[in-house]
Amino acid sequence: MPMRPVVFVAPFFLETTLRFVDAAASLPGVGVGLISEDPEEKLPPGLRAKLAAHWRVDDGMDPFQIAGGVRALSAHLGGCEKLLGALEELQVPLAEVREGLGIEGMDVETARNFRDKARMKDVFGAAGVPCAPHRLVGDAQQALSFANEVGFPLVAKPPAGAGARSTFRLDDADSLGQWLAAQPPRHDAPFLLEEFVQGEEHSFDSVLIGGRMIWHSISQYLPTPLEVLRNPWIQWAVILPREIGDEFNDIRIAAVRGLEALGLVTGLTHMEWFRRKDGSIAISEVAARPPGAQFTTLMSYAHDLNFYRAWAELMIFDRFDPPERQFAVGAAFLRGQGTGRVTAIHGVDEVARSLAPIVVEAKLPQPGQAPSGTYEGEGYVVVRHEDTAVVEEAIRQLVTTIKVELG
Repeated sequence: MPMRPVVFVAPFFLETTLRFVDAAASLPGVGVGLISEDPEEKLPPGLRAKLAAHWRVDDGMDPFQIAGGVRALSAHLGGCEKLLGALEELQVPLAEVREGLGIEGMDVETARNFRDKARMKDVFGAAGVPCAPHRLVGDAQQALSFANEVGFPLVAKPPAGAGARSTFRLDDADSLGQWLAAQPPRHDAPFLLEEFVQGEEHSFDSVLIGGRMIWHSISQYLPTPLEVLRNPWIQWAVILPREIGDEFNDIRIAAVRGLEALGLVTGLTHMEWFRRKDGSIAISEVAARPPGAQFTTLMSYAHDLNFYRAWAELMIFDRFDPPERQFAVGAAFLRGQGTGRVTAIHGVDEVARSLAPIVVEAKLPQPGQAPSGTYEGEGYVVVRHEDTAVVEEAIRQLVTTIKVELG
């Protein structure tokens, strides 16, 4: 039986990215060629042995160089039936290469709908999908005009951002003025301004095949990612409850409508959404790629299923067997307090005595470790139990007891 030729683009060999590459390369009947900026020698030996071929480029985000790599690898693999990448920033370049080379998968218009958040909000608005009032601003006057119309607080973000990077909360006219002075939007480099939605923040992860949603997962952030970015000392958490009841019907309906409007046919999506204090919902944004912040690992534990492999099967074979949620799962992200490198970790022994039976994975900060500089912090602990309340209490203990000291 001939191998199905697949090309995976992974500019850098990040730990999570390599999990997805390994999952694809481990599928029976699949031959994976890898395009990267990092040299082949940096690959773990076990994964290196699974790959059919490797092609190195200078810029792993450049569609011209990606296309050249695909052509070269296709000569070795006997073609390219699927072109994959797990990073947010790759989705438009990959779509451009697919269209140019006639490879099946997400097209350019759909990829841009997901990547350009201002465009995404316009699509949502036209389809009647609930989202925050927004405007793409290219100068100070447009920003001030929007602030006068909507009021404060506001959120400013780049239209092609990811993971809350370069995102700012503007609470009043003074903070708006300071932001305009420090990060002035330009017509050739605009920013997206939108209402700062106040309430609970959740994610909605889903799988679509042939334009039909066949599975979804809901989680909650404690507190919201933007609040975490504003307060580096906060140790935050994500909880995936075991039960996803009728109280989430409104977001289910809105998510289906929104993804249909954006044009996704087949893929795994990660959506951020809010429930306001009055009960209404607003979708913040959605990405057509696997989620970050250990979400794929958390979903694996919640369903007793390897979601890295499941994503690879979905993207290569258009195949996904919807799993049943068997557990509640939570992750506590451990963030250093102070400045400098990690000097000490307090409280680990205390929580270990009570929580060891339900801890399924942990990556503890190590003395001398440099801070990550991201909202994921310096380490994490994952807990799992059949009872959501048990997971919620365990997460409370973790974030209030463990302290990571920097100095």
